Amino acid sequence: MLFSGCSKSLDREPLSQISPDNAFNSENELKLYVSSFYDKMLPKSDGEDNGFYSLYTENSDNIILTYLDDKVTGKRTVPVSGGGWNWDNLRNVNYFLQNYQRGKLAPSVTNKYVAVAKFFRAFFYSSMVQRYGDVPWYSKVIEVTDNAALTKARDPRTMVMDSVLNDIDFAINNLPSTQSPDVINKWTALTLKSRLCLFEGTFRKYHTEFKLPDADKFLQLAADAGAQVIDQGPYTIYTSTPDKAYATLFNSLTVNPGEVILAREFSANLQIFQNVNYYAISPSFGKPGLEKRLVNSYLMKDGSRFTDIPGYQTKQFFEETQNRDPRLSQTVRTPGYKRVDGTVALAPSFGGTVTGYQLTKFVTAQANDALGKSPNPLPIFRYAEVLLNFAEAKAELGTLTQADLDKSVKRLRDRVAMPAMNMATANGNPDPYLAAQYTHVNGANKGVILEIRRERRIELVMEGFRWNDLMRWKEGHLVTDQFKGEYFPGLGNYDLDGDGKTDVVIYADTPPNVPNAQFLKLGTDVTLENGTAGGNILPNSNLPKKFNEDRDYLYPLPTQDLLLNPNLKQNPNW
Repeated sequence: MLFSGCSKSLDREPLSQISPDNAFNSENELKLYVSSFYDKMLPKSDGEDNGFYSLYTENSDNIILTYLDDKVTGKRTVPVSGGGWNWDNLRNVNYFLQNYQRGKLAPSVTNKYVAVAKFFRAFFYSSMVQRYGDVPWYSKVIEVTDNAALTKARDPRTMVMDSVLNDIDFAINNLPSTQSPDVINKWTALTLKSRLCLFEGTFRKYHTEFKLPDADKFLQLAADAGAQVIDQGPYTIYTSTPDKAYATLFNSLTVNPGEVILAREFSANLQIFQNVNYYAISPSFGKPGLEKRLVNSYLMKDGSRFTDIPGYQTKQFFEETQNRDPRLSQTVRTPGYKRVDGTVALAPSFGGTVTGYQLTKFVTAQANDALGKSPNPLPIFRYAEVLLNFAEAKAELGTLTQADLDKSVKRLRDRVAMPAMNMATANGNPDPYLAAQYTHVNGANKGVILEIRRERRIELVMEGFRWNDLMRWKEGHLVTDQFKGEYFPGLGNYDLDGDGKTDVVIYADTPPNVPNAQFLKLGTDVTLENGTAGGNILPNSNLPKKFNEDRDYLYPLPTQDLLLNPNLKQNPNW
C-alpha cells in the first residue's frame, strides 16, 4: 500500500506533522495551513505538470515545437503509477476540513479559510474529472485501516460534479470580495465556477457518447457566474494604446490587479523566476512557434477575415502580417518588432522558432534571457477569460444577444481597436475556414460560436487553455493534422521585415555569401511542403500523429492502482 495511488496519499500525516491535538487554535494557524494550498495546487510554470495543464507551453495545435507530446502522437500508454492519478493535495485539503474546528474558533473566523479549502477541493476535483471522467469522491481523511474507503469504486461524474458545485458555492458565499491578485477571493471562486461549468456543459453537450445529462444546467451556471463578475465585480480590461496594451499586460514586471484576478508572481529581488524568455528565444526548448492555422485565424484590422482573401494561402510573411488584428504583432515577432528594452527592429529568428512565428507574449527585457531568469507574473485567472466564458456559455445555450457580446467580447476588441463582433453578421455568414476545423458546431448560433472560439484562441493563447478546449469541444482530430509554419515559394533569399535586407536564405547545397542572414538548408534545417517548389514549413513532418476518438478524450488510470484497488475500472479502450 506504499505506491503512489490513493493508499499512499490519503492515509498519511501532512509533511508539517501537524496533528489535530495541537493545531488550528488560532486564526493565524488556519491561515498558514491554507496558504500551503496555493503552491501545491495551482498550475506551475516552465511546463511542470501540475496534474492537468501548464502555463504558456501549449504544445497541442497552438504552439508547435521540434518535438511532439505523447498525447499528440498517440503514444500515450497506461502508466504503471502516477500519470496524474495523485491524491496528496486532496488529502491535505480534507485534513484541514476535518480538523479546523478543533480550536473551537467562531464560524465568523473559520468560514473564510474553510472557503479557501473548498475552493481548492473544487479546483482539484474538477480537474480530475476533466482528466479521468468518473473518480472516487473523498470528503474526509482516510485512515490506514479503512479498507472500504481505500478500495472504493469510482463515483459517477454527475455526483462528483454536484459535490464540486456545493464546494465552489460555499467558497463564493464565504470568501471576501477584496480585490487582490495574490489571494483567492469571491471573484476568483466565481471565475473558477465559470471555467469548470463551461467545461462540463460543453463536454456533456458535444460528447453524446457518454450520455451525460444537464449540459444546459452547467452552461447556465457558467453564464450566471460570469455575469456576476461582469456586473458586480471590480475588474476591467487593461488599456493603454492599441499597439501596446495587450503585450504590456503580459510583459510587465508587476501584475495588473485591474484585469488579473489571480497570478503566480515572481521576483528578481527574491530570486524567484520562471523561464518564458529562454523558452521563446533559445533553441533549447524545441524552438516554439505559433501554428499556421492560428495565425490565419487573426482577423484583418477592419474586422474582415484574412482567409476570405484570394490567395491567402501563399502570402509570404511580410504581406500576411500587415493590417491584422494588433494582437498578432503583440504575440509574435512581426515586421518592426523591438524588444521591450530594445531600439533595433528584429526579424523572427529561426534559431528560436520552428514555424517562423516566434513568440513574444510574456517576453521581457534581454537581461532576463538566461535560463530561469524571467521575473514577470503569470496569470492563472484573468478577467478576459470571464468575458469569453460568459459569451460562449450563452451562445451554446442559444440565449446570447448582441448586448451580451457588447459587454464581453467587445471589451477585448476595444483594447486593440478592433471592430465589435456582430452577432447577426456572424450567424448570417459562418466562417467556412473555422467550420472545417470545428466540425460539431451547428444550429442557429453556429457562426457566432465559431467567432467566439476564434476570439478565445487568440486572446488566451499561451495561457494553458487550448488542450482542454479541444477536449470539451470533441475536436481532438485537430492535433492529427500536419502542423505548418510560414510560407516560402522555394529556394532563395527572403526579406521578412521589409527593410531591404535579407533575413533568411533557404538553400539546397552550398549556402551563398549573404552577410548577417539566417541560413536554412532545405531538408535539414527546414522542410517545405513541395520541396524546392516551396510551400509552408512542415515542422516535425516525419513524426506520425494519432488521436483515438474512442479513447483519448480521457486519460488512463495507472495499472498499479488498478491492482491495489480491484474496484477501480479502467477508462474505455485503454
